[in-house]
Amino acid sequence: MVSCFQRAQIEHRQPGLTLAGLMITASCLFVAACSPGDDEQLPVQEQPAIALETASAEPIRRSVPFITLRNKTGRSSPSDYFGGERGEIHTGYCDITWTPIPLLEPIANRMPFYIPSGTMTLESVIEVSDTEFWRKPTHKPVVDHPLLYVHGYNIGFEKGCSRAALFQENLRLASRFLLFSWPSNDTVTNYTHDESDIYWSIAHIKHTLERLIKAFGEGRVDIVSHSMGTRGAVMALVRMSDQHSGDAPLLNHLVLVAADIDAGIFRQYLDVIRPLVRRITLYVSDNDNALSLSEEVHGYPRLGMTGEHLRNLEVIEIIDVSATGKRR
Repeated sequence: MVSCFQRAQIEHRQPGLTLAGLMITASCLFVAACSPGDDEQLPVQEQPAIALETASAEPIRRSVPFITLRNKTGRSSPSDYFGGERGEIHTGYCDITWTPIPLLEPIANRMPFYIPSGTMTLESVIEVSDTEFWRKPTHKPVVDHPLLYVHGYNIGFEKGCSRAALFQENLRLASRFLLFSWPSNDTVTNYTHDESDIYWSIAHIKHTLERLIKAFGEGRVDIVSHSMGTRGAVMALVRMSDQHSGDAPLLNHLVLVAADIDAGIFRQYLDVIRPLVRRITLYVSDNDNALSLSEEVHGYPRLGMTGEHLRNLEVIEIIDVSATGKRR
């Protein structure tokens, strides 16, 4: 296994940074930002003495195209537009405003783990019809070689849009990025509820992937899944394998970040999904508290943890990002 930051440094020395290089660099931050300890702060004595009242820079607005299975609440507030229950497929754009705090940016850039250098706000949710979303040129969500992002457990719609915008910005994929938001609750105690909803969402993830493949061609679609969302991505591919024939892969790159899926079950399905994907990358950590708790609940190691369960998985790329979750 290769450490995240060693790999990022290697990729940065290569000419013409590829998606893999961008993914490695961004995931060093992304894993830390989404780790179960992301609400923790640095010890008081290590926090820099900075006057946060200093004027912020001009806000930056980003639009993230989304496909969601969430229920519509009937409320007009963007943060409450979609709820955490099952609903029909809705498509549209969530507009995120990022307001940088200039004095924090140099500090955030020097730290080996994620520190927010600004604030993110969901400004608006613009819903468009399925036809407009996929076919009308003025609303086409991606230009070419799309990347579908499936978020994880304990993510409400607002948080999903914010993290998608951060991920989209870090990877510089504004013309390729697409958020798939399944009905996860933004409640840490609703783990089993989220488990039911990700399995319910598998058929819809499969349908979305098939639609992307039909629109952009075989071997031109990337998928990044995080936490419990990795189960939806993997199982969607298992279902797609029944219809796959020939040697050409259906997808280009499958990325599994902090994968909350039974490692033994993944091994059983690996030979099934491997022909469908040109490349598989797994990011693992030895200090992910959420995955450790999931192992206690389920009784078996999770794929996103380091350990003996990763032996003899040479057919996939494994990158250790343990350093990003550690506090000094």
